[in-house]
Amino acid sequence: MRILVVEDEHKIANSIKKGLAQELFAADAIYTGSEGYDMAASEEYDLIILDRLLPGIDGIEICKKLRSQEIHTPILLLTAKGQVEDKVEGLNAGADDYLAKPFAFEELLARVRALTRRPKATLGHVLSVGTLTLDTLTFSVEREGRPLALSSKEFSLLEYLMRHAQKVLTKEQIIAHVWNYDANILPNTVEVYIKLLRSKIDKPFTNPLIHTVRGFGYKIG
Repeated sequence: MRILVVEDEHKIANSIKKGLAQELFAADAIYTGSEGYDMAASEEYDLIILDRLLPGIDGIEICKKLRSQEIHTPILLLTAKGQVEDKVEGLNAGADDYLAKPFAFEELLARVRALTRRPKATLGHVLSVGTLTLDTLTFSVEREGRPLALSSKEFSLLEYLMRHAQKVLTKEQIIAHVWNYDANILPNTVEVYIKLLRSKIDKPFTNPLIHTVRGFGYKIG
């Protein structure tokens, strides 16, 4: 999953980005409100972590502008203000959750996981497609009860495919949700990782799960 972090304190932004990367999220860190709004409005993200007080455009205004454009990406608003009226203002502006500073990364991570589950709440943290299962909390993957060892990027790619089982996903969609904005992606990068995944979750088994839809992209199911 791909997350946008908009926070003007570089140390906090980079710390959040690093922590999310360790949890296998693709994360982009932006330090001004104007750039954060541009990224949120033009790129596809699964979640936005947004500071309330930002240079350029503040977090409240960004929320309002995104919602007015029918962009419904979940937003977790960060702020140094913890008063009830401040929380209400943020939620009324379109934020989905609110976290006051200072906070423990574990709490932020729990809120991130809760928000990213909301659109597909019935999936929970264990995803299943046929005999293949993936646990987003333990980062474990099994097929027919056999544990499979995946790299972090292979895991992220498989999770994205499984969250959209039976749907055809283009290379552009896959890149937008699995890789960071500034990642150096070659034209055949997705093909390479699909081939690696197939060698682990399909080749040793009878029925293939990952399918190429020529001219469109890939689907699992």
